[in-house]
Amino acid sequence: MLEARGLSKYYQGIAAVKDVSFTVAPGEILGYLGPNGAGKSTTVGILTGLIEPSAGSVHYKGARVDSNLVEYRKRLGYVPEEPHLYPFLSGREYLELVGRLREMPARLLASRTDGLLELFGLGGARDQAIATYSKGMRQKVLIAGALLHDPEVLIFDEPLSGLDVTTALMFRELVAELARRGRVIIYSSHVLEVVEKICTRVMVLFRGRVVADDTVGRLRELMALQSLEDVFKELVIREDPARTARDIVGLIGAGA
Repeated sequence: MLEARGLSKYYQGIAAVKDVSFTVAPGEILGYLGPNGAGKSTTVGILTGLIEPSAGSVHYKGARVDSNLVEYRKRLGYVPEEPHLYPFLSGREYLELVGRLREMPARLLASRTDGLLELFGLGGARDQAIATYSKGMRQKVLIAGALLHDPEVLIFDEPLSGLDVTTALMFRELVAELARRGRVIIYSSHVLEVVEKICTRVMVLFRGRVVADDTVGRLRELMALQSLEDVFKELVIREDPARTARDIVGLIGAGA
């Protein structure tokens, strides 16, 4: 069980996240939604131990993760929104580095590295520098690195960025299979369609606060709407998107 207890984070007195609490059980996929600036990335940073909260704490299996971050990170797989990789390393070398940092046995590391590169369609590029990889290829390396040590907790932040349709479909099946095997999964995304299809529960953040936390079906019932996108609009969008779009087109077309 992964728990966030009263998480808050302030920057120069302004709350990026305020009193956010939730739990994610093994086998559960929590969809974490919100508009830009809602506090999703800050929450993810706190959950991964990269950002220290101003208040509150993160617990895994009842223990505070900041009491032993090294041990917690051995159980954590994380795919960040931006693929920050070492461009001078090859895909194989990057995965070997990740595995060594996770203290994986050499033989197991070699086997999983080769296997994951092949399964993600990177076998032919395994020894090429990451600098030569496309965005999609880099994203595949990140996902492979997150799975390499068979983590118990997985946090995906916009994981489909740059992926082709086939790989994106495979990834959705992969997330579902990981959940069936009892992994704790948090899936942060702006792609409502994907969240609606694969997540067992959805939490919506707006201006640093949780405004909804329930199953997709239950949220629809409560809001009497047909889709997660409609629920999301009702909860967090304070302006009329259609009107804003018309205003933009009118502005750029003025005087043409």
